[in-house]
Amino acid sequence: MNIITIIPARGGSKGVPGKNIKDFGGKPLIIHSIEHALQSKLMNAVYVSTDDKEIADISKNAGAKIIWRPNEISGDTATTESAIEHAISEISPKPDIIVLLQATSPIRPKNAVQNAIEKFIKNGCESLLSISPTHRFFWRIKDNKTIAEYNYLNRPRRQDMKTEDIRYVENGSLYIFSRDNFEKTGNRLGGKIGHIIFDEEYSGEIDSEIDFIMLEKIYQKLKEKK
Repeated sequence: MNIITIIPARGGSKGVPGKNIKDFGGKPLIIHSIEHALQSKLMNAVYVSTDDKEIADISKNAGAKIIWRPNEISGDTATTESAIEHAISEISPKPDIIVLLQATSPIRPKNAVQNAIEKFIKNGCESLLSISPTHRFFWRIKDNKTIAEYNYLNRPRRQDMKTEDIRYVENGSLYIFSRDNFEKTGNRLGGKIGHIIFDEEYSGEIDSEIDFIMLEKIYQKLKEKK
């Protein structure tokens, strides 16, 4: 099977200017995702989809192949799915399985990509995503009413929560899908959806300067544990 990784990384960013190549833990942010993907022995190639020359140069030096993204799918309103669709059209031979990594999620468990691919294949999934547990209590507002999504009259302690009571967040770090399923649905998720669980410390995404500072501190703490 032809298994590849796609990392979308356009040049424009309002929240953190130049974030995809901003220094994170001593190297440009995007390199963390490139290096993680390349560690998988099942990976045939890693592609960075970008419209930015500096991102392209840094990514190429780190071992990635470059897919130049057209201007019409590089703006603020461009979807990740449009970048995936364009990338698939540019890649030859066509991939069978695609790993999607977000450069804005630089912290992943060791061997996360390798383990996720193996689980995807073993379980016959058509798509898979990484999720993280959260012990927060969720509420929603409907018709100006405040509605709890848990039993606040019997508030469970974190250590007493049952497996079925734990909620998980889509952490945005890793997705896997077959090309056939993507072409059928036009979405990274669909068909038989599997999952891989990342601990909470691996669930952060960088959308702001504060995120950058917080995740870099977590990154350094995790390095100290090794």
